[in-house]
Amino acid sequence: MSILEISNLSLSFGGVKALQDVSFRVPENTITTIIGPNGAGKTSLFNCISGFYKPQQGTIRYQGELLKGIRPPARAAMGLARTFQNIALFRGMTVLDNIKLGAHVHMKSGLLSSLAYFGPARREEMSIRREVEHRIIDFLEIDHIRRQPVASLSYGLQKRVELARALAMRPTVLMLDEPVAGMNREEKEDMARFILDIREEWGITVLMVEHDMGMVMDISDHIAVLNFGQVITEGLPADVQNNPEVIKAYLGNSDIDSLRRKLNSDAEAA
Repeated sequence: MSILEISNLSLSFGGVKALQDVSFRVPENTITTIIGPNGAGKTSLFNCISGFYKPQQGTIRYQGELLKGIRPPARAAMGLARTFQNIALFRGMTVLDNIKLGAHVHMKSGLLSSLAYFGPARREEMSIRREVEHRIIDFLEIDHIRRQPVASLSYGLQKRVELARALAMRPTVLMLDEPVAGMNREEKEDMARFILDIREEWGITVLMVEHDMGMVMDISDHIAVLNFGQVITEGLPADVQNNPEVIKAYLGNSDIDSLRRKLNSDAEAA
């Protein structure tokens, strides 16, 4: 079963074609990764799925429902949560308060009761806090920093807090835009472990954009490759990494031996 279906999606900015007739499916309960060189259209595709960009052509279906005309907050409430390539946290707020913001998309209290902070609003807020503290914070091993302001944290911990906020949105599909970018080796290993556990223990489908090929090949169930706004192949990690078109997109030549000889001759000439 496919939980997310992208069909013939095209997006242009003036004369620049960011996406051209993109089609692929995200199987349910998998880790599906979108890879490709810089400028291939990966983040543009994420922005279309989450509703920040409006494609000129094509459709996006989530759990069989057409997402056309549905705004980003409504998509988030439906179960499409995401993180961002550049950290988008409130730096002056604490870790706990940043994470709780993710759950507010599901709050049902009215404006007046929320402002007065009594009755149903207070009970709902306390329920969210318990869920965040007892499930998400413990799961991501960040209890020791929950009262610290985000600005005081290392880059790797900020990325973990952003993941926690996305989990607080109770997603069915979790979209991760370069979750290990800028991290050291230990931080990458921790993040990979968390992503695997999110799929296996929480039953959440993961759609990820990532440049770290070691991590991608280790944890992905399904990979789609973009180049110049087009899907050039998709499939299992072992099939994708040996595909000549993928090698050409990354290295500039589908013949590895020929490329190696060229590099060696250039080094000798230097």
